[in-house]
Amino acid sequence: MREKFLLSMRKFVAPEFVFGQGALGLAGHQAAGLGVRRALLVADPDLLALGWPQQVERSLAAAGIESSLFSSLSSNPRDHEVMAGAAAFAACGCDALVAVGGGSAMDCAKAIGIVSANGRHILEFEGVDSVDRPGPPLLCVPTTAGTGAEVSQFAIVTDTARKVKIAIASKTLIPDAALIDPDVTVTMPETLTAHTGLDALTHAMEAYVSNAHGPVTDLLALEAMRLIRANLLRAMAAPGDIEARGGMLLASLYAGMAFSNAILGAVHAMAHSLGGLLDLPHGLCNAILMDHVADYNYEAAPGRYEEIGRLLGARLEKGSAPCANKKAVLDAIRDFKQVAGVTVGLADLGVTPENMRELAQKALDDPCLLTNPRQPTATDIEAIYESACESPSRPRS
Repeated sequence: MREKFLLSMRKFVAPEFVFGQGALGLAGHQAAGLGVRRALLVADPDLLALGWPQQVERSLAAAGIESSLFSSLSSNPRDHEVMAGAAAFAACGCDALVAVGGGSAMDCAKAIGIVSANGRHILEFEGVDSVDRPGPPLLCVPTTAGTGAEVSQFAIVTDTARKVKIAIASKTLIPDAALIDPDVTVTMPETLTAHTGLDALTHAMEAYVSNAHGPVTDLLALEAMRLIRANLLRAMAAPGDIEARGGMLLASLYAGMAFSNAILGAVHAMAHSLGGLLDLPHGLCNAILMDHVADYNYEAAPGRYEEIGRLLGARLEKGSAPCANKKAVLDAIRDFKQVAGVTVGLADLGVTPENMRELAQKALDDPCLLTNPRQPTATDIEAIYESACESPSRPRS
């Protein structure tokens, strides 16, 4: 069985990337190598006060590349913001995109690119492999350690009419290059560090238990989880600890490549539903849901969840009853997220019993569910949401 697994055919896709301190300063050089003449610089608006987009702009200018700034986007980028970005791209005569920020900026830039190349509304690309023509060259500079959007074939956009986040999956969304610089992440506040770090942990966990996992994605997912346990709390406690920041950014990169190729599962499907309906922070939704989904999925992949538990500090004894191992794994997941500051339930974020049916139906339509190790019904999903509503107990001493 093991040999059959190792020899099974798998496809793996990833962009060119440069990792390390000072990578941001290579933006102009990298863009010039892609033949860029005028770029639309898509940036999270909050970053303007920190100066990171301006540094990228100066690097582009030094390489003789003109740029126009587009920062009219939300933390959960909306359909009309993407269309406004595509209009700005056309009006400025741009031939490429440079994204600076977290998942919001990178997803928005990906979406602007395919709208510009295909002349269609962004919502028409919902689903898997529905993009006919690839977008223009895209260079990503991530400023958070968690989303993995700089190496993934996903873009998530909010459909404002339906109040749901749609997932667009296509290899045409993989950026042409990414500049991954730990120095850029030292300005992240503690809460954002925690939420994005737990988002990366969810990516790694879901990729590892995905029914589309393979030897390469397993390797990346496991190392991502090891790095997150070793570095997340350090990065939260000491924002300037560049070794911890680098460890988290590397973990995010590994987890991003893992989930881009093995895809995700029920945590993300349910978090997308929550984020679309109630405009909630994505990383926080993932963190609240992760142990509840693990509880539901456990029977479908007990050995893999045991490995996740070990990486997060669970003590599993050989010969222990399956229920004892399951409890130890779930406790390890729950304790890690709580030590990272996530001690709320969905009810604390405004989720009510009246939301459950609609949330479950929208989660069922999310393509991330296709690779969940266990296929849930609407009733199952409602039960998971309900279990996640209550605030968890504090970590054990």
